[in-house]
Amino acid sequence: MMAALMSSALWVNLATWVGAPVSTTHSVVGGVMGAGIVAAGMTAVNWPSMGAIAASWIISPLMGGIIAAAFLAVIKSRIIYRADKIAAARVWVPVLLGIMAGTFGTYLALKGLNKVIKIDLGLALLIGLGIGIACWMICVPLIRRQARGMENRNKSLKVLFGLPLVFSAALLSFAHGANDVANAVGPLAAIVHAVEDGGASDSVRIPTWVMMIGAFGISFGLFLFGPKLIRMVGSQITKLNPMRAYCVSLSAAITVIVASWLGLPVSSTHIAVGAVFGVGFFREWDHDRRTRRGSLVAAEAKRIAPEERRRRKLVRRSHFLTIIAAWIITVPATALLSGVIFLVLSQLPA
Repeated sequence: MMAALMSSALWVNLATWVGAPVSTTHSVVGGVMGAGIVAAGMTAVNWPSMGAIAASWIISPLMGGIIAAAFLAVIKSRIIYRADKIAAARVWVPVLLGIMAGTFGTYLALKGLNKVIKIDLGLALLIGLGIGIACWMICVPLIRRQARGMENRNKSLKVLFGLPLVFSAALLSFAHGANDVANAVGPLAAIVHAVEDGGASDSVRIPTWVMMIGAFGISFGLFLFGPKLIRMVGSQITKLNPMRAYCVSLSAAITVIVASWLGLPVSSTHIAVGAVFGVGFFREWDHDRRTRRGSLVAAEAKRIAPEERRRRKLVRRSHFLTIIAAWIITVPATALLSGVIFLVLSQLPA
């Protein structure tokens, strides 16, 4: 476990330093696999489980991207492209916020509350439905009041999505942080248990101080490396505004729920980045479609940014290829690192 912990920590910090948002989950899995192979041979690895993890590299980002693109398509067709944007927003923004609240309610019930009491998918969906309806009822008068007197332009729509986006980002960060802290604390808890009790066990008690180390680590890591990755995911892959970012957050939560129902081991990092790619590629497709149909009139064309007039791609291919390459080599790299570290540690005097 020490080898797995060290290898995954080294790899995640290296990838973060170069600006590649890799999966902590897959790093830990690769580290455990590498140490297990060196210690007990190839039979120590549950290869069907590894196959499922490998499949999730492709399935989860695609799901995140498709769902995010679908929500952005709804927002564009039902709100942005309408003649009266504000009137459309009064109807659809509360609906979208209700969907967001219901989705995160289901997500947190499955990922958080399920640790306290047993909750199956059906009950979690009912909890989410109740939260979503309540949020919709609360938001209808609030959005109408906020939209009163707003100009009929996209800037006003961004204001309407601003505060809900903050809450959705906070909820997604909460769930994501809980998952990543568990990945780091799991091997550390096993090490502490082995030192205190002198052996391995099927169930390991996690001391509070171990959890606090994990919480401090993720907070300090955000302080050190967070701005770089935030810029990468938030602006360097493709430009995000409040409406697009809302689609990313909601897509990530929905994809995790669907993947949990299917029993797929997924990474929230991969899903969120896949959703960003989905939003960017949809923007490219939508822009090209509208250009071909001649929907961009001359007055509107003058307002398009210079990079748009030069038809620059809305998803930067260099970042796309770098991130995909980092995802592919994460498990092999951490497995190799873990194997080498295990060999070095095993040669040290007891």
